[in-house]
Amino acid sequence: MAAQAAAAAQAAAAQAAQAEAAESWYLALLGFAEHFRTSSPPKIRLCVHCLQAVFPFKPPQRIEARTHLQLGSVLYHHTKNSEQARSHLEKAVSADPAIQQFEDVKFEAASLLSELYCQENSVDAAKPLLRKAIQISQQTPYWHCRLLFQLAQLHTLEKDLVSACDLLGVGAEYARVRGSQHLRLPPQLLLMERKLQEVHPLLTLCGQIVENWQGNPIQKESLRVFFLVLQVTHYLDAGQVKSVKPCLKQLQQCIQTISTLHDDEILPSNPADLFHWLPKEHMCVLVYLVTVMHSMQAGYLEKAQKYTDKALMQLEKLKMLDCSPILSSFQVILLEHIIMCRLVTGHKATALQEISQVCQLCQQSPRLFSNHAAQLHTLLGLYCVSVNCMDNAEAQFTTALRLTNHQELWAFIVTNLASVYIREGNRHQEVLYSLLERINPDHSFPVSSHCLRAAAFYVRGLFSFFQGRYNEAKRFLRETLKMSNAEDLNRLTACSLVLLGHIFYVLGNHRESNNMVVPAMQLASKIPDMSVQLWSSALLRDLNKACGNAMDAHEAAQMHQNFSQQLLQDHIEACSLPEHNLITWTDGPPPVQFQAQNGPNTSLASLL
Repeated sequence: MAAQAAAAAQAAAAQAAQAEAAESWYLALLGFAEHFRTSSPPKIRLCVHCLQAVFPFKPPQRIEARTHLQLGSVLYHHTKNSEQARSHLEKAVSADPAIQQFEDVKFEAASLLSELYCQENSVDAAKPLLRKAIQISQQTPYWHCRLLFQLAQLHTLEKDLVSACDLLGVGAEYARVRGSQHLRLPPQLLLMERKLQEVHPLLTLCGQIVENWQGNPIQKESLRVFFLVLQVTHYLDAGQVKSVKPCLKQLQQCIQTISTLHDDEILPSNPADLFHWLPKEHMCVLVYLVTVMHSMQAGYLEKAQKYTDKALMQLEKLKMLDCSPILSSFQVILLEHIIMCRLVTGHKATALQEISQVCQLCQQSPRLFSNHAAQLHTLLGLYCVSVNCMDNAEAQFTTALRLTNHQELWAFIVTNLASVYIREGNRHQEVLYSLLERINPDHSFPVSSHCLRAAAFYVRGLFSFFQGRYNEAKRFLRETLKMSNAEDLNRLTACSLVLLGHIFYVLGNHRESNNMVVPAMQLASKIPDMSVQLWSSALLRDLNKACGNAMDAHEAAQMHQNFSQQLLQDHIEACSLPEHNLITWTDGPPPVQFQAQNGPNTSLASLL
């Protein structure tokens, strides 16, 4: 018996030593892999070699499964080798579920694999994978909630809001059963999206719940950021640029607070509370993004540029170690907004190069292109208008309309397409009347956006001006002014003032014209809006000449010449770029390359 016991003890010791040795070589390879992954710049090829070196040792199943997950994650996040990434992740997902300490591996692999499927537009493969993972993850609160959110987001992208809300309801109930008030709040906040008429009271209620909630500081601030982002984007979607300012200020203060807190200061006792809706570093970029959105809508274009630069710099740092798809989405949305700013400030060549940058980002991800194709064609349409390529502008806007089912974007495109037809005179009268009726701001306007409705009044005023119906034009433009002043929509205010000034000039009322054009010029200089400055300086020149103010007329003429030269130079530069050929692209994915042109083939747009 003693001999048997000694032999058993010796065998156990040998097994323990073997396990310890196995752990040591594995940890060594893992350490090298992580060192190469976090090097500056990352050495991904060497990181992959270290992880692949695990398999020849025939490791235990749990190590093998985790290594497949790590390889899949590295290949997915840092390379374009989606086939190998998919293969490793599928092996991690399908490993024996009886392996101890395997649950996290299986759920993380399922989460990443479903992301990869979605990137490849294989949504039908992602949904059952997530449903199965949700079904078996109920004893793992963090992953159960994360997977529920992921599937809800997938349904939201497909515009299946009923299924998305049902999943969020499941999440809210699960959080209640688990005793996690922190986790229960985000689903409740998102559930309000299906009850738009109750948004304001729900926002007020949720704000009170967040403020009264007692928990660890970083969780509370994280929830406050979540709530305030929803609140700010709701106001911005509604075009209420002035009303959103207090919420935006709170959000900016909140992100400053959260950036000073450390994640590991207080660990929650409830496992369900480990879930965070977004990493802290991503929150900072998101706050920059909504600040840019606000600045662009309000007409603070220099501020928009400042925060875009900050956000893109932060994104560049994050993408060195984290290639999460949401970062590419943030980058594209930032570029979309700054491109519109560039077109307003008279930097068409830079805008065109940034449109090309968006194309390159969309080439790398079918899902990103699917989500942003309509916006991309809309930006190209706006660029075409700025360089007076009206036929191409019409084609781009028409393509964008075909690709979107988003109501606000649809109304924005129709408003711009109508302005193209108005400039072209009698060529599209029947289509134009149909469009104007569909965005009639006096009745049945298709969206609730204050900003878009004000813009629709402006377009009606522009149409009436070109038709010579000046009293009707003044009525529409005064309505635009009333709405834009109410919400600090500075660019719409400037455009309405200068057009009213033009109307009064045509009617011979020089004094009233001057009262409109001077503040228009001041506001346009503050934005700055080059087109309105050009238009205003031309009117000021003619007004002062008509009133016999020779010195003021000469000064205005000099300003007009300076603006004209700047715009002409930028126009020639933009049309000379090979990317200018993008204006002819109206079908399929973005072109991979552009053929250089011999020179510009368009004329300087008339900006009146």
